[in-house]
Amino acid sequence: MVNEIRALYNKDTIRVYQAYNEEIANEAVKINTFGTGFKLDRMTWIKPSFLWMMYRCGWGTKEGQERILAIDMDRKGFDFVVQNAVTSTYSVDKYPTYAEWKEKIKRSDIRCQWDPERDIFGNPLGYRTIQLGLRGNAVRKYVVEWITNITDITDYVQELREKKEQGEDIRIFLPQEHVYAVR
Repeated sequence: MVNEIRALYNKDTIRVYQAYNEEIANEAVKINTFGTGFKLDRMTWIKPSFLWMMYRCGWGTKEGQERILAIDMDRKGFDFVVQNAVTSTYSVDKYPTYAEWKEKIKRSDIRCQWDPERDIFGNPLGYRTIQLGLRGNAVRKYVVEWITNITDITDYVQELREKKEQGEDIRIFLPQEHVYAVR
């Protein structure tokens, strides 16, 4: 199965998605970054794939993940994250020994996980999509330097979910994501 980053992006920014509770989402939208309700000392996961985010948060129905945020992030920051990520699972192709990989995981502020992309119904597709975990210095840079805009897309997600549940084909309403190449 091939790994692909698919996202909405332009020459300066790439869009990632996160889902939160009311408190964190309201504050983030108000100040255009994350505030006091957001825990800087925990790992946070960003997902450039809209459908993977919908799969993960149950289209905004999971507790604590009712509010969906579209976060435009500086591409240089995103590229830095991808280039410096340590994979969440050991691979003999990337790390000479299991012990070396474990040490890198322990020291790294950035994790990378490749999971099967999903269709609108949550079924796996024939390629893997990326999600990136940030902690420590990486999450601080994300919050302070790399976020350029936060948009609450909860209403949009709820409308799509309702149409989907009524049997309507919602594919034409989805974000038009394209394969993203790290620079």
